[in-house]
Amino acid sequence: MKIPSRAALSEDQRIAALRRLLTDTAIPQRLRVAGVIVLLYAQPLTRVVRLTIDDLVRDGAALFLRLGEPPSPVPAPIASLLLDYIEARTNMNTATNRASRWLFPGRRAGQPCRPDHLSDLLNEIGIPAAAARSAAIRQQLLEIPAPVVADALGYHDKTTARLLQEDGGGWNRYAAGEHGTSPTGPRGTTTRDS
Repeated sequence: MKIPSRAALSEDQRIAALRRLLTDTAIPQRLRVAGVIVLLYAQPLTRVVRLTIDDLVRDGAALFLRLGEPPSPVPAPIASLLLDYIEARTNMNTATNRASRWLFPGRRAGQPCRPDHLSDLLNEIGIPAAAARSAAIRQQLLEIPAPVVADALGYHDKTTARLLQEDGGGWNRYAAGEHGTSPTGPRGTTTRDS
């Protein structure tokens, strides 16, 4: 299913694209990984190409992707795809690229892949990067408060607040901060005297 590059991606289309990238082994692995990062973590390709293998953080059996603070958890099927991809990254054959830390090494030694080139390749397989990223961030904002999304995905909090407001989001009463305590002490510890 090819989606026009300027059309908005529905949530069903975003999920179908994610499923396809996870299962269709005919798609080059680097496009599968780049597409998943855009579709799941709402990252622009200018940031995707700047990721390094050091941005994948292992904590025991868990894998995290450092986009903001704290690093974002990577679900099991996507973690497997990412870890397999790291072992088989393309453009590693030149003498100066053999030790490249870029997640998406470019053809030029020491440089990451160009975002416009990656965008063209994703478009060729039916994944319009801008529409995918927009759908992903909007879905995140429906499920998680804007300040949390901003921190976790490396967005500015004003950007996520604006996007939420444009979509008529419902987190306008969310209060950031520690929710386990109240001004009178931890929840659940009130007495009859208080």
